[in-house]
Order: sequence, then C-alpha cells, then structure tokens
Amino acid sequence: MKKIFYLLSASTILLGSCQQQATKEAVKHQQLAEEAIMVHDEIMPQIAHFDKTTVKIDSILENLGQVLIKDPKADTATIRIDLITLKSNLEAATENMMTWMKEYNPDSTAVTYQEAEIQKIKAMKKQFEDVSLESNKKLGKL
Repeated sequence: MKKIFYLLSASTILLGSCQQQATKEAVKHQQLAEEAIMVHDEIMPQIAHFDKTTVKIDSILENLGQVLIKDPKADTATIRIDLITLKSNLEAATENMMTWMKEYNPDSTAVTYQEAEIQKIKAMKKQFEDVSLESNKKLGKL
C-alpha cells in the first residue's frame, strides 16, 4: 500500500512539474508572438509612406530636367542612379514585410520559431529605418 502511495505521489509531482513547464512554454510563446506583432505594428505604417515615396521618385525621374532648373550644376546621372537605388530599396523593404506577414505563423507554439521570427522582424525594422534615412537624405536635396 505504501508503494502505491509513493508511486501516486511521485507521478502527481511529475505531472505537476510537466504542466508547469507546459504553462511556462505557453506563456513564453505568447510573449514572443506579442513582441513580434508589436514590432510589426510599429513599422507597418511606413509602407504607405514608402509607396508614396516611390511615386514621387517616378515623378522626379520623369521630370529630371526640372532639377537642372533649380540647380544647373546638378549631376542628373548621379541623381538618377541614387533615385533608382532608393526606389529599389523602398520596394525591397515593402516586399520583405509582405513576405514576412504571409509566412508568419503566430499560432506556432515552438518557442524557437517565435524567437527566430523576432530576429527577422527586428532585422526588418532596421532595414525600414535605414531606407527611411536614405530616403530623407536623397530626397531632401530635391
């Protein structure tokens, strides 16, 4: 009888321990998923600005002669290359966000998956910040 009591006590302790671990994993997963979405929500509104900027770049490229009116010494070949590069960078940032959103699985319970996704979205945030600075620098002169 004592053996049964000890076996039941040990199994209860083990089950309780496993349940605590599962609860900790679920909480960790939830926190990571929320962090990923928080970073997403922070940078997502910039896409509308990036889209408007690409339209502005197209307009400048179509009317590059107008730049010479403002600044006859301007190097339009360099400006063209800079604007084409900037447009490409803006589109790449937007495309990365669209791909991430399509592929992201917020319901994944794998903590390692959520941690990897946070790294991806943080790298994307850096990309958005960099291209935003580039945009301000290159378009600020025009």
